Amino acid sequence: MVVEIPLWFAPGFYKIDLSELPVLIGGFAMGPIAGIIIELIKILLYLVIHGSSTGGVGDLANFILGCSFVVPAVLIYKKQKSKKGAIIGMSIGTLSLIIFGSILNAFFLLPFYANVFHMPMDSLVAMGTSINSAIHDMTTFIMLAVAPFNLLKGLLVSVITILIYKKVSPILHNKI
Repeated sequence: MVVEIPLWFAPGFYKIDLSELPVLIGGFAMGPIAGIIIELIKILLYLVIHGSSTGGVGDLANFILGCSFVVPAVLIYKKQKSKKGAIIGMSIGTLSLIIFGSILNAFFLLPFYANVFHMPMDSLVAMGTSINSAIHDMTTFIMLAVAPFNLLKGLLVSVITILIYKKVSPILHNKI
C-alpha cells in the first residue's frame, strides 16, 4: 500500500496498489481465514504507519473489497490446487471484486465518503467528469471509473501472482 499509482480514468482517491498480492499469496498458501487476517493486518499496519487520508472510508473499502477478491480466489484454488484452479479462482475473484466494488461504491462507500467529507454526491461525480466527460451520473461513474479500476487491480494482482506464486510457495511451506 506504500506505492499507490493514480489512474488516468478515475478520480485521485482511486489509486492502484499491489497490496492484495501478499494477501492472495498468503491465502493460497494458508487458506481463506489466513487471507482475511493478512488483509486486516495490512490495513491496520497502514493505518498505524500512515493514518487515513479518506476518513477511514478508503481503508474500510480496501478491506471489504480485498476480501471479496481474495476469499473466492482462495476457496476455488483450495478445491483445485493447480495453475488452472488458481486462474479460475483469480478470475472469479476479479469478477467478485468488480461486482462488489460497483455495488458497495454506489450504495455505501461513495455516499459514506461524501458524508464524512461533507460534500454532495454531485461533487464526487464531478470529480469523475473532470477526468472523463462521459461520466455524468453515479451509474456512469461506477461503469467508467469504479468497475475498470477493480478490473485492472484484479488483473494486475492475478498476473503477478501467477508469475511468482510457484517460486515463493516452497518458502511458505518450509520446503526450501
